[in-house]
This record gives sequence, C-alpha cells and structure tokens, in this order.
Amino acid sequence: MTKFVFVTGGVVSSLGKGIASASLAAILESRGLKVTLVKLDPYINVDPGTMSPFQHGEVFVTDDGAETDLDLGHYERFIETRMRQANNFTTGRIYQSVLEKERRGDYLGKTVQVIPHITNEIQEFIKRGAGLDTSDAVDVAICEIGGTVGDIESLPFLEAARQFALKLGPNNTAFVHLTYLPWIATAGELKTKPTQHTVQKLREIGIQPDALLCRAQHAVPTEEREKISLFTNVPEWGVISMWDVDTIYKVPRMLHEQGLDGLICDKLRLNTRPASLQRWDDLVHECENPQGEVNVAMVGKYVELTDAYKSVNEALKHAGMHNHVRVHITHLDSETISDANAQARLGRFDAILVPGGFGSRGIEGKISTARYAREHRLPYLGICLGMQVATIEYARHVAGLANANSTEFDPATPHPVIALITEWQDQDGSVKQRNEHSDLGGTMRLGAQSSDVQPGTLAHRIYGDVVTERHRHRYEANVQYLDRLRAAGLVISALTQREHLTEIVELSQETHPFFIGVQFHPEFKSAPWSGHPLFNAFIAAALQHHEGDPK
Repeated sequence: MTKFVFVTGGVVSSLGKGIASASLAAILESRGLKVTLVKLDPYINVDPGTMSPFQHGEVFVTDDGAETDLDLGHYERFIETRMRQANNFTTGRIYQSVLEKERRGDYLGKTVQVIPHITNEIQEFIKRGAGLDTSDAVDVAICEIGGTVGDIESLPFLEAARQFALKLGPNNTAFVHLTYLPWIATAGELKTKPTQHTVQKLREIGIQPDALLCRAQHAVPTEEREKISLFTNVPEWGVISMWDVDTIYKVPRMLHEQGLDGLICDKLRLNTRPASLQRWDDLVHECENPQGEVNVAMVGKYVELTDAYKSVNEALKHAGMHNHVRVHITHLDSETISDANAQARLGRFDAILVPGGFGSRGIEGKISTARYAREHRLPYLGICLGMQVATIEYARHVAGLANANSTEFDPATPHPVIALITEWQDQDGSVKQRNEHSDLGGTMRLGAQSSDVQPGTLAHRIYGDVVTERHRHRYEANVQYLDRLRAAGLVISALTQREHLTEIVELSQETHPFFIGVQFHPEFKSAPWSGHPLFNAFIAAALQHHEGDPK
C-alpha cells in the first residue's frame, strides 16, 4: 500500500519546500523504497505555461509534455523516478475538472461545493499522481502543497490532505511542516514565535505536524528546539534544523543526520534497509574540490530572477562537476548588449550561453551575442530561442539575407528564417495544429521527441545517431530557408523525421571550436551524477578556451 507524506510551508514562501521534499525523497529512495513526488499549486492558472518567468520562475517540462512547476526539476534531479503530467496540478485544473463534470451532469443535479466536491477532486488527483491502482504505484508519495498556511488559496488543499489522512487511517500518512526562524539582529535573538503561530494555524485546520523543518541562517540551538517542541506539540526529535548551506546537495545528509527519514519510516511503519548517502557525499566532495574554473556568460531576458533559468544553472553546475571545474555563471541582460559593446561585455568570458525566452525584448542583444561568439571563436550554446537568434544572425551576416528575422519579432520581415509552423506531429503520433490566433496555453511543441542526427557532426559526437530531448516552443526554423543557409555554411545537424524541422544547427569544427544551437531544452534532463552530454561538451570547450587563453 502506498504511504503519503504531506509537506506544507509556513511564515513566508520560498523557504525551500521543493528542496526539502526532494531531499527526503532521495533519502527514502536510498533505503530501497520506490518514491515519487506530487506538487499541488494553489494558483488558479491551469498550468504555469502562460505565466511570466518573473512571476513564477522557469517552467519545467516533462517527457509527456506537461508544463509544470520548477520544483519538478528538483524532484528529477534528486531521485530516479521521472515526473509526468500527473505529478503537478493547480487549483485551476481542479476547478476545470469539477466544472467539466458538472456540465456533463456527473453530480446528478447536486449543488457543487468546495466540500466535498473540490476536496474530493484534489484527493483523486493526489491518487493519480501517486500512481494508485496502476503499475506505477509507489511505496511513498511525497506531496508538496504550495504556498503557506494561512493563505486562502491553500485552504482546500490542506482540507483535502486532512480528509485524505483520515480516510487512510493511522500510520499511512505523515505531515512535515517547513517554517522559518528569523534572526533579529538588533535583539541578538532567534525568534520562534512565527513558527509557533504557523503551527497553531495548521492545527486549527486539523493537521498536527509530525516533523518541523526549521529554516534559519545557522543551526537552531537545542534551547530553541526545546521551546518549539513545547509550543507546537511536536517531539523534540521531530524539530529539525535546516540552516543555510552553500550547495543544495548537502541537504539530504543534513536531514538524515537529524533523523528525519527514520522518523518518517517509524510513523509510516516502513521496515527498510539503512540509508546510504555515499553518492551525495561524493557529489558534495566534487562541488567543494574543483581542479579548475571557467567563466560562462548567460545572456538572457529574465536575469533579474535567477529562478527563471534554474535548470540551466543546475545543468552548468553538473557539467562543471563532470569536468572537475567550478563554473562561474554571470547573468547578463541582453538589452545591454550590442555590436558596439560586445567586446567590452563579453570578451572576458570562456563561453557564452543564450537560453530560451519569448517576445521581442532584448532580441537584438542576443543576436549581437551570437555574432560575437561566432566571429571570435568563443564556445557558444544556444538553447531554443538561443538557436533561433544564432540562425537569424547567420542569415543576416553570412548568408546575405538582409533584415532576416523571426515573424515572432517582425511579422513583416523580408526573410522569415524563423516562423510559426502551423502543423507538427506530437510525441504520440497525433498531428497538432496552431495559428497566430491560437490560445497561448497548450499550443506549443511540448515534451520528448526524437530526431535523427547527421553523422560527422558535433551533434553526432555528443548524441550519437538519435537525439531525444524535451521541447517547449511555438516558432521553428523556416524549412524554406534551409538550403540557402546550408549553402552559406550553416550545418543543420538534426531534423525531425516527419516535418524536417530543424532541431540542431552548428558551425563546422574546422571554422569554429564549439558553436551549436538546439531547438529543444536539454537542461531538463541534466542530473548531478553524470551531467548532460551537451552541457558536458560545452563546459569542456569552455575549459579548453580558458586554458588556451593568454589572460
């Protein structure tokens, strides 16, 4: 029977519920348990696909094409189980599902209410995420409830969790509450009162936490832990300190050494082998003992919020560990870069990465960035939009296609080398269609898709014969311009099998040491243990440039 752990948050958001949930899952997995995670998001959007990165951070994409919360990226980087559509749902999806049932008459004329209809639907989605009644059923499902206790949006999720625990009976559910202990510098004290209040609020709902994860700048002293235990009715061994660390990969060891996994296994009556965290210790050792360093410029549009590029940042770090170097990432706003200042802005870096994005803001700066990397033989990796701007730049300055552009940025461009492709074959074989009037949500090429790779190319050296990666985009390289771009020397090294849409472009290694753009998002499949082959090759090229640079 599947057991459930509900992870809630209090006091303030952004404390690290996702990392805490993923770390607990990793420890339980090391005990031999099959674990999955489910993220419950209280916002009313159906999914984060149409939300600004400034609002929500990056949108993570699963193999089955779901646009999800970025925490699912943490989940996949910490455990072996792959996430899917069912592992993330929102208030919007819950209400959408309930209203569809109401319109069909499934409720037999009853008045539809938050209790029981909304809370029952939430419970059904939780079961689906855990794979109950299917071959995907797991031993433990960790369900992270977004937001903080006290938010009006979270109340139906917390009530559903309370009901769910009641239905499953004793020893089948556990509750872990993440809270915050602020340090008041003027008083010289660590304050426990906010934690007392948030647990009080949780208990008013009918949920008694089994463990408290107390976030603070430093380890929480025993005296404060005793005080928290007294006022929250949580045993002292369940009051666990989570202090700031320099790498998230230290968190599993931190939680294990304070007995969180043992507490959860006791509560859920799980008889397992001891936890083995050697792989995490090895990872931390690699993080702390690099043999060199490289400097990478990430030229993007959402650089004010680093969570907008969370998976890219992590993939670069993974590749750094694989190459035994520390990767220093500098985020540069593409609006601040032009042909005139590119040398001053970019000349000190060992490599340049241009990530994905939407909209026309900052595009000319990205095009200037691609041009600088091409002309100065600086290792370049373009992801999604980063591939498209590299194609536009090459068309303008090498292929002689003046004012070439994407119809996303200039609908009247004389040379639409990037355009809206209205039809494509999805991963399940079905043909999808869209046009400029289609809804923004759900009209992109999404999820894992495979393409053949041309032998003798850089892409083939990295991927082999077939590349399978996850996608999230609307615009594509225009097939009508591929021959002209090839004739000018651009290598089209991977195409989709049915529509012959461009998946990878590159420059010949005879003319450039490492210049490659990919239409997909390889960062979503990077893992700390081995990195990702494309990022590994990119950082290796950056290291070669660094070692050969006279600076």
